[in-house]
Amino acid sequence: MRLTRQSTYAIRTLIYCAVNDPGLSRIADIAKAHSISELFLFKLIKPLVEAGLIETVRGRKGGIRLGRPAAEITLLDTIKLTEDSFAMAECFEGGSDIVCPLADNCDLNGALREALNAFFDVLDGYTIADLSDKRLSLRQRLGLESMLLAN
Repeated sequence: MRLTRQSTYAIRTLIYCAVNDPGLSRIADIAKAHSISELFLFKLIKPLVEAGLIETVRGRKGGIRLGRPAAEITLLDTIKLTEDSFAMAECFEGGSDIVCPLADNCDLNGALREALNAFFDVLDGYTIADLSDKRLSLRQRLGLESMLLAN
């Protein structure tokens, strides 16, 4: 299983906001720090805002910030918002299109479902706070130290 760019960038955005807390983060700065397009980031932020993981502040000095404490945002919260499907095999999707003759009585399906649940359990055990714990080195890597000096 491979996470989409949308998922990894959503997590990176949340980490950026957590490291920059309590300040506001600007889309342009986040995009620059992660070498992604601002347009892609704007599209990505919409579901995060709708789910309450991020909140926006309008105005000339506006930006985004976490919608709730970083310790309350799990990786699972983010991944479930940004991934379209967790179907590890066609039999996960259901429907009448399944061509496998074992679909109704298959141990592979059960094993994959168990693996997916273990994956979800691990993601649910990590928060954005866990990933942003090394604030000083992350601030430097994300270019936030130079922004503090400029202000």
